Amino acid sequence: MNELATVVFAAGAGTHLLEAPRSARFSAFRRLFDEAAYLRELAARGLGWIARSDPSFPRRLLEIHDPPPGIFVRGARPLAIEACPTVAVVGARACSSYGTVVATELARDLAAAGVLVISGLARGVDAAAHRGALQRGATLAVLGCGVDRDYPRAHASLATEIARSGWIVSEYPPGVEPAPWRFPARNRIVAGLAHVTVVVEARERSGALITADLALDAGREVLAVPGEITSQLSRGTNALLQIGATPVTCAADVLDALGLEPPPEPAPVALAEPLRAIHTLVGDGILDVDGIVRRTGFAAGAVAAALAELELLGLVTHSEGMYREVMRQTGDRPS
Repeated sequence: MNELATVVFAAGAGTHLLEAPRSARFSAFRRLFDEAAYLRELAARGLGWIARSDPSFPRRLLEIHDPPPGIFVRGARPLAIEACPTVAVVGARACSSYGTVVATELARDLAAAGVLVISGLARGVDAAAHRGALQRGATLAVLGCGVDRDYPRAHASLATEIARSGWIVSEYPPGVEPAPWRFPARNRIVAGLAHVTVVVEARERSGALITADLALDAGREVLAVPGEITSQLSRGTNALLQIGATPVTCAADVLDALGLEPPPEPAPVALAEPLRAIHTLVGDGILDVDGIVRRTGFAAGAVAAALAELELLGLVTHSEGMYREVMRQTGDRPS
């Protein structure tokens, strides 16, 4: 087969190929290309290659209309995702604190239920989804550049952590630089590997909406997290809901789309005052210390101490000076 030669040739030419070209230039390249030596070099760097013709190539990826000739894999163990339910969690790079919290907690709860979370290692929602999944399981990142690259560079440590328990994959061989046109191509692999795609936050022309469209083209279900109607970051997701996407309010909504039952929730935490009152206010949208002080009359120090305790109990989360109630698997609130 010519799959590996095709992608290495395409990388050298700075182009994108799905099939071996019928050209004299490629024929000359193919005669000189030493596939066995190239595979040995990959293995020495801890990288793998799965050709489209290989029985271990992900079947879901074969179902899209333009599967890549193969995928390169970086990870501590062989790629094994056929028996695993998979969910793509995607969204805006410049996401809000709300988007970060939702992506993190949703991915964490999905991983706890045995779901493999897939995303693109980009800033914002992608990174939050990977980090959330790593709290309770493994995750898979799809790159729009060479499989050996950590892009963006700021996510180098995150990429290392992903590869330790999960996988980083790319249709591009080592050394390929990121380029704007490669990322929409990357998105079809994100959507193709996933049973279900969840869009957390997206502007009207967000790349996450490209992923959603590609998922729909492949006959996969798309879900969206509702957002504030005044926020530009929610226009894409709210538009998806208007055309029939399933709304996501907790991990159970996604598990239902996969035909899975959510794992049992821990027993509700019985909260004494003032924790119960403060937790209720956070759940009702009073998100900062000053607002809680005004509503309750409690001293600022007592409110801060109560919020710290609620955070330790896993009932609220803190980001950029704002507190939010932690998303529950089923949406139920502690008593």
